[in-house]
Amino acid sequence: MKYLFLIMTVFVSLQSCGSDNITSDDHVVDTPGDTDNDHDGGEEPNPAYPLSDQSNEGDWVLNTEMSDEFELPLDEDKWLIQGRNNEYQSRFIGRAPSQFSVNNAYTESGKLKIVTKWEPDYDFRLKFNGDDHDVVNGEKIYFENITTAAVISKKQFRYGYMEIKCKSANAPITSSFWTTGKNTSEMDMFEMFGGHKTNDSWRKRLKFNIISWDPNNPNYFNKINGPVFTQNIQVGNNTAGDFHVYGFDWTADYIKVYYDGVLLPEYTILKSELTNNNTNPDKWVTDSDYWIWFDSETFPWLGIPKEEDLPAEYQIEYLRVWQKNKIQ
Repeated sequence: MKYLFLIMTVFVSLQSCGSDNITSDDHVVDTPGDTDNDHDGGEEPNPAYPLSDQSNEGDWVLNTEMSDEFELPLDEDKWLIQGRNNEYQSRFIGRAPSQFSVNNAYTESGKLKIVTKWEPDYDFRLKFNGDDHDVVNGEKIYFENITTAAVISKKQFRYGYMEIKCKSANAPITSSFWTTGKNTSEMDMFEMFGGHKTNDSWRKRLKFNIISWDPNNPNYFNKINGPVFTQNIQVGNNTAGDFHVYGFDWTADYIKVYYDGVLLPEYTILKSELTNNNTNPDKWVTDSDYWIWFDSETFPWLGIPKEEDLPAEYQIEYLRVWQKNKIQ
């Protein structure tokens, strides 16, 4: 299946849009099945098209600049391993107590692995403002003991169908797939917590967020102390238990969420609803060119890994990004 994708990249290519610089419901979704099994009556899924649109009724074209099968050594002309050559996108070194290490992101056995390790002897560095800690609920959390990693696309794009096949880390650590624009906004397709120690709901949850990082927007994160929109997407299985396919159809008018090729209509985000029929247009902040991120972070309010929990791997089998033949 992957080899067909690699052949396609010879003749399918789109120009990316940007540069290389830089709550609600808790419905439970039944699992359609193991995505390694045959699809639609015994046929292997065609990697040329989204799992949810195998007949390509959406007229999708693969954006090879944003997509990757992760079968070869990680292409660092295409991806930034956060911290490589002291380059930190968004000046982000990780969330205390963990810190990003360039040694913790690599491809192996046809997968991108974001590894969380217990490394008390790691040379933890200061934040860009000189602090050696974060503050969470008034408590100082120091950078110590735990290393993670982040991998970020060097190109940007706007609108399309993003499909990722992955398995979250089995530890109290996030496994995330998200985007950022330059001083504009952020869209977290998911923050998974497949190794939560006590909460079964968190182990089966995709945390979806839309965040404004524009200080001139009345919904700026630091003004409202939170996202413009957040939603808990509940699925039927522990996200660390097996590989599943997560799809996100992102347009100027809606964001639709798919699980193993099945649309989850209860988790569709409509611009018309979020903006109250455009009476509050500033709440729709995703019309931006985006970089793609994969990372793991510690969220102290959800638990911090101990030495016996680590190492743990967030594994991504592929990322595929399609766009329409004609973007409106």
